[in-house]
Amino acid sequence: MDDATRDRIEAAAFRRLRKHLMEDRPDVQNIDLMNLGGFCRNCLSRWMQEAAAEEGIEMSKDEARAAYYGMPYSEWIAQHQTEATPEQKAAFAKKKDH
Repeated sequence: MDDATRDRIEAAAFRRLRKHLMEDRPDVQNIDLMNLGGFCRNCLSRWMQEAAAEEGIEMSKDEARAAYYGMPYSEWIAQHQTEATPEQKAAFAKKKDH
């Protein structure tokens, strides 16, 4: 497989992952993703920011989040984020200590 084809396939897979997390499963909280997978939507937006920087494109944290979430992060929080349960917070703290 040539590099351009691989890039297109990887980009399509990323877009599908984003669609899944943003449209198909917005109910899955970032803390659950962090606890189970070690990454969340915010990580994906940060990785976009880092990739942009590698291309010489400046992108702030807020710009990266808006690009990933498709809206300002504060709107996403208001529409989809719930308060983390004590169990979720404990699991997150445990993972963070390792």
